[in-house]
Amino acid sequence: MPTRRVHHLAAATAAATALTTTLAALAATPAAHAADLGRLHLVQPGESIQRAVDTARPGDTVLLSPGTYRGSVRITTPGLTLRGAGPDSVITPGTGTENACATAGHGICVVGTEAAPLPDVTIESLAVTGFRKNGVDASGTAGLTVRHTYVHDNAQQGISQEMSTRAVIRGNRATDNGQSGVFLANYAYREGGAPATGGTVVEGNELTGNRVGVTVRRLRELVVQDNDISGNCSGVFVVGDEGVPRAGDLDVRGNRVVANNKFCPANPRLGAIQGAGIVLTGTEDTRVTRNEVRDNTGTSDFSGGIVLFKSVVGIANARAVITDNRLSGNGPADLADRDTGADNTFARNTCERSEPSGRC
Repeated sequence: MPTRRVHHLAAATAAATALTTTLAALAATPAAHAADLGRLHLVQPGESIQRAVDTARPGDTVLLSPGTYRGSVRITTPGLTLRGAGPDSVITPGTGTENACATAGHGICVVGTEAAPLPDVTIESLAVTGFRKNGVDASGTAGLTVRHTYVHDNAQQGISQEMSTRAVIRGNRATDNGQSGVFLANYAYREGGAPATGGTVVEGNELTGNRVGVTVRRLRELVVQDNDISGNCSGVFVVGDEGVPRAGDLDVRGNRVVANNKFCPANPRLGAIQGAGIVLTGTEDTRVTRNEVRDNTGTSDFSGGIVLFKSVVGIANARAVITDNRLSGNGPADLADRDTGADNTFARNTCERSEPSGRC
């Protein structure tokens, strides 16, 4: 998909010049308008990002020069931008006791509440690596943007978000994280129905070597589109159950989902995963369209190109629409309907093998 390739090249170029561009723009800004744009807090290696964040006011930018910064960062200021100079601005673990984010084991925490969401925080053009839980952990946010970040080798999620709406997660690279590259949920650690996200977008990301490329758990009204997803145990995993509202009314479209053939053993919540392209469990009204899904092969319950499977509590998918996808080389089938739902639709898909036959 050439459009996505151009997008990644443009993102890399933008990240490499972020620091120079920002400083030049601020130098050229008339003093009369400086207050409207917010203040700039420049941080050098060896200095505290947290100190700059704590000093910042709504609308300010904390700008990181290239280098390694040890210690977690906790953001509670609305409208704050945390920006690096590309992947050479690296946040790694510190003592583990510098703030509540570090104590929890995360790299960057963006913290609001479900009742009072933290609005309009931006994290961009930096790297987060080596944390014992999540690289970027967001909870109770509205309008969060995470873009052009390199989030890798964290023990749980690369980018995680719960109890949040209207996020844009775009142009990131998430590799070799212990769980998902991108993880979106209603609640990370408790049950509940699936709220609407108000249009969260996961777009143009490169997701490789994780347990799952993108996990969407108990959410509604969002889009996962135009991502490059390969080398995980599963590409996209959309999880629903008996909770009300049901998970679904979302789109998985235009993604390239190729050779997600790592083996991940079972955990207390889910069986083993291998060779799973796009998996739906217990959802309703989910639309899977115009994806390229190939060479995902394995022997787990979820193996295959596009797979419909009952949820962990036995709930079938309802009214899933699987259309206009291009599938090949997936095993044991390109389209695998292992569900008991009778009202799911398969149309205009290009594929070689389906389970049961007749879905291609």
